[in-house]
Amino acid sequence: MGINGIGTVGYPLTGYTARKTGRSAESGAVGFMETVEEKAAQGKAVDQDEKAFEMVGPNAPQEVKDAWMDAAKEVNANGMGIRGNGMVSHISQMMLQRLNKQLKGETENFDILGNTVESAIQATKKALYDLEHPVVCTPRSIEAQQARIKEGEFYRAFLEKLEKLYEGISITR
Repeated sequence: MGINGIGTVGYPLTGYTARKTGRSAESGAVGFMETVEEKAAQGKAVDQDEKAFEMVGPNAPQEVKDAWMDAAKEVNANGMGIRGNGMVSHISQMMLQRLNKQLKGETENFDILGNTVESAIQATKKALYDLEHPVVCTPRSIEAQQARIKEGEFYRAFLEKLEKLYEGISITR
């Protein structure tokens, strides 16, 4: 317990923490630990992005998965609203599409993206449209609003990558 800026042992809190931080920075431990934590978080995020993709695109071609992963890395978000720690930030439009299939009685096939680049484009356009044109406007927390903005950024980045893929496929036909 501190009284008037004095710690439990009688040392001023500011002086102690400043010296401790200074020593850690001099030894290079702070930079190393931050790098380790950052790399671990990136690895977890990639795992969550792959899990999110598998939830909506288990039958999609590899180039669609690559576009998903590139967009997720670029935007630092994915189309399912799953964070790097595995928690859901909000209910995303692709999650709603998946839930709608379940409500219609489809218990086996939750494939939203389909098995072609074109079907993935259509699903992503629908998700983006639904995000930008909500049926019901309910009050949302700041965190949910920010997550929806990131979701839109992800869909736009993913759609851009898919359309480039589709143009490449159309040219070769």
